[in-house]
Amino acid sequence: MTLPADRLRAALTGISGILVTPMDAEDRIVPARLAPIIARAAAAGVDALTVNGNTGEFYGLSLAEAERMQAEVPVLVAGRAAVVAGLGRSIGEACALARRAKADGADAVMVHQPPDPFVAPRGVVAYVARIADAAGLPVVLYLRNDGIGLPAIEALCRVPGVVGVKWATPNVMVLAQAIRRAGPDVSFICGLAEPWAPPMTALGAQGFTSGLINLVPEKSVAILAALRAGDFATANAGIAAIAGFEALRSEEQNGANVAVVKAALALTGIDVGAARPPAAWPLPPGSAAALRDLLAGWGMLRRAAAG
Repeated sequence: MTLPADRLRAALTGISGILVTPMDAEDRIVPARLAPIIARAAAAGVDALTVNGNTGEFYGLSLAEAERMQAEVPVLVAGRAAVVAGLGRSIGEACALARRAKADGADAVMVHQPPDPFVAPRGVVAYVARIADAAGLPVVLYLRNDGIGLPAIEALCRVPGVVGVKWATPNVMVLAQAIRRAGPDVSFICGLAEPWAPPMTALGAQGFTSGLINLVPEKSVAILAALRAGDFATANAGIAAIAGFEALRSEEQNGANVAVVKAALALTGIDVGAARPPAAWPLPPGSAAALRDLLAGWGMLRRAAAG
């Protein structure tokens, strides 16, 4: 059973954790390996968990793999957090995933912004409208390129079923205008994770996306609590404490984003396999050493050894 509208809205304005896609040594997906990650995130108070997001290597999965992740992750979450299913690629594939999302146990769907080089602003609106109609669930837009313009963004927010926008562009002044044009019925979420949450929060966004929750969800939850209390000093201190981790993820034109998360999980005793090409894998020796030192400083390596 999907979450009531008020509970879903509350979840979306908290932390939207983006789950990795676990793989084995033969590069086959193994959703069950998410169990300890989901358990820790839920216990820490992460509000929503997204399957088939960018940290989940959505564009590196086959349609069959994306379908399996969407089917199995809600069972693993078991009602402990809202489940958001990422959709995208061709309109046929996106609608196929959307049509089964509710039956799979998703509470909402997230539509990836099409990366097609010939995408048209009005074409994006038509794309989202068809997916929303197929899903019959609340829709969250994942906006990584605000170059489509404010009129198109406003039109997207008017598509029936759209309840939120994950704003993943650093153009915060455009964000402020988009919030005003969309109105109070659409929630805007910082889609650039913890480091960008303070400025976006100041402009009216609520909550943020996070890949860090796969590893240390407690740090993300503490940052959110500080932002909700209006304590930007504490929030910024928490963000400074994870700066080394986020800097490693930003290496190689952000191509190390998923790789660092997966390598960190392996160092703490949770094997989720490699990151698929075109992501960076394995980490260069210097980055791998820096990650090990960082996790040692957080006490993560000792905990893994003790476990």
